[in-house]
Amino acid sequence: MNVDWSLLAAPMVAGLLVLATHVPLGIEVLRRGIIFIDLAIAQVAGLGVIVAHRLDWDSPFAIQAAAAVAALGGALLLTETEKRWPEVQEALIGLLFVVAAAAGILFLAGDPHGGEHLQDLLAGQILWVGWARLGPVAVLYAVILALWLAFGRRLGRVGFYLLFALAVTASVQLVGVLLVFASLIAPAVALRGLAGTRRLMATWGLGAAGYGAGLLASALFDLPAGAAIVCCLTAGALIVMTMNPARAR
Repeated sequence: MNVDWSLLAAPMVAGLLVLATHVPLGIEVLRRGIIFIDLAIAQVAGLGVIVAHRLDWDSPFAIQAAAAVAALGGALLLTETEKRWPEVQEALIGLLFVVAAAAGILFLAGDPHGGEHLQDLLAGQILWVGWARLGPVAVLYAVILALWLAFGRRLGRVGFYLLFALAVTASVQLVGVLLVFASLIAPAVALRGLAGTRRLMATWGLGAAGYGAGLLASALFDLPAGAAIVCCLTAGALIVMTMNPARAR
């Protein structure tokens, strides 16, 4: 079966851009033990997109702004809950996720294309990402990555949550909620036994391999690209953990 490699170039670059920020942020999420924060913030950003759609805000800037405001609001809320009730922070993150998901369903209840919008937010449309969309995202990711590498944990709780919210907002627009979660968690958890620069590079490499394998499987077998990449990222993580049981503990 022939594969048009040119059609996969922009989606692959989009995946590499997502990994550039999600690898270090995913490692920090694991360290903090707030595994589902990415799902919650991504879902809140998706709710912002849904609200913009229902208000007929058609410009890309308006949609992105609505998603960013929603995600930043969710991040500030989680900052406050971690300060007040740290012992149940993970449970509150889960509640934020389900409330945002339920609110999205309610907003789209009267929309005949509501199911399609929800599917797009969950699974994304990475195959249809064009080069024009990647430039602004690359600039935003570069700023986020530079801030994280320069200051890291010195940003504190508020700084981390806000930086995380900005990264996830852009990623949801590119790849969808499910792939945001898989990009953050699957490579990071597989290589959590490593440390420092070695861990960053190995995690990024594993994530890149997952994106490449998923896009190739999608092209060869006519599968939904987002779902294929999620499965490949997870399979790759399980293979690495199986091959390195001592490191995985």
